[in-house]
Amino acid sequence: MQNKKLQVWLPLLFAIVMIVGMYFGSKLHNEMSGRNGLFKTGKRNSLQEALDLIRLKYVDSVRMDTLQANAIQDIMNELDPHSVYIPASKLQEVNEDLGGKFEGIGVEFNIFSDTVNVLYVIPSGPGDKAGLQIGDKILKADSSSLVGGKVTTDEVKKIIRGEQGSKTILQIMRNHNISDFTVTRGMIPVSSVDASYMIDKKTGYIKLNKFSEHTYVDFMQSLEALQKQGMQEMILDLRGNGGGFMNEAVDIADEFLDDSKLIVYTQGINAPKQEYKAKRPGLFETGKLTVLVDELTASASEVLAGALQDWDRATIIGRRTFGKGLVQQQYPLSDGSAIRLTTARYYTPLGRSIQRPYDKGKKVYMDEIWQRYSDGEALYADSNKINNGKQYKTPKGRIVYGGGGIMPDIFVPLDTSTFQRSSAKVILDGTLYKFVYLYYLQHKSQLQEFATPEEFVKDFNNVNEMWHQLVQYSLKDTINLNTVPETDKLSLEKRLKANLARFRWRSEGYYEVLNTDDPVIKKAIEVLEK
Repeated sequence: MQNKKLQVWLPLLFAIVMIVGMYFGSKLHNEMSGRNGLFKTGKRNSLQEALDLIRLKYVDSVRMDTLQANAIQDIMNELDPHSVYIPASKLQEVNEDLGGKFEGIGVEFNIFSDTVNVLYVIPSGPGDKAGLQIGDKILKADSSSLVGGKVTTDEVKKIIRGEQGSKTILQIMRNHNISDFTVTRGMIPVSSVDASYMIDKKTGYIKLNKFSEHTYVDFMQSLEALQKQGMQEMILDLRGNGGGFMNEAVDIADEFLDDSKLIVYTQGINAPKQEYKAKRPGLFETGKLTVLVDELTASASEVLAGALQDWDRATIIGRRTFGKGLVQQQYPLSDGSAIRLTTARYYTPLGRSIQRPYDKGKKVYMDEIWQRYSDGEALYADSNKINNGKQYKTPKGRIVYGGGGIMPDIFVPLDTSTFQRSSAKVILDGTLYKFVYLYYLQHKSQLQEFATPEEFVKDFNNVNEMWHQLVQYSLKDTINLNTVPETDKLSLEKRLKANLARFRWRSEGYYEVLNTDDPVIKKAIEVLEK
């Protein structure tokens, strides 16, 4: 009897549940849409009224999307320097940079003499599979011509990149012969590790260029490879690293810190305090560690450096970091654009705020980096201080500072050697880089004989020959290098060798050459040896 009653009432119960679910679903949708509830806007505000009046009453036709974008941008300019509006046209590029990958043909290129030249082909990538080679000249992609002075690097990127699996037909000139290559685009990974190698038998070096979605994985692959080579001490280079995803920096810090040590916490008026701690046994919790920083080390890089400094885990070497300690969240807008809004602040384990003041406006805030050069902070240790910065004590009693970036434990001044006009021009005009590219193509078989950057650093001795050829080559661009000072010549010769190594081994070869004479690297090695 009870079963029969249940069979009668069950359809009605289901109907009631569905109606209630639809009601609350609709109510939640209205709330999220801003009509009432959680994101309640109430009556239309004056900005909405003004835009509607312009759309309905203005004398001429107006691009309302541009007008609205400009209005949003002006609003964001009234906030902190790191809250930004990202137009729909730029959003994919911005996301790709932090995503650690993009969809394309897998080549690196540059425009020399109004022609797109292939500088590098990713091994096993789409371009490599299609038969593209270093030295190829791309004349056309499908129906789009890529020759002529009007084509820019950004335009070439938009043309040759595309959805994974799509095809493009490239017209290629190779050794004065023209032929077509069909390339199927694919997903191209972009590593966060610029270089990873052993400086000596026990000292490893890793340089990170950003904190993307795959930085922790990239870092761990490098760390494990170096440990297999016998690494006992490490130099972690964060110079020029503008940051990215905080969670990637937290995961890397976890590899250096033991127990459940606090790594960073975030807090804001509308964001409750949230702590991030070490969770697992790290692979490098006891080895000697130095971290290299400079004025362009920012955000997630500062989180990592600050945590290691607060726990006396690493010696920080270089110059005061940028001072960006604001947390951004990205929110999509209905037209495909987005805003990246500051929602909280970063604090180091000791409670230090990384963020420097921005109350005098965005221009003063950004110019402060250049001010460090002019007021001597980048040159002299006694000028390298944070004005009105609060002092904190680490567990071992060392004094550290808050309120304006991470102050290094050991200061290394900026290299003040300046180039003569001709020396600077040969770099800024791209003449040196183009010369190295052509030299590489002419001596490719000779350079292939060097198996590693280490061999190249020790045994390549054609730099003097390259210098004389560069002097002659530069005359075509009305650049006279015959009279440059000896210091300029030595610096340019080092750049010649480093850029040649870049063509052979990418960024790892480049940094392995440059680091042999880097004063910050030398100081780090000295600290590790003590």
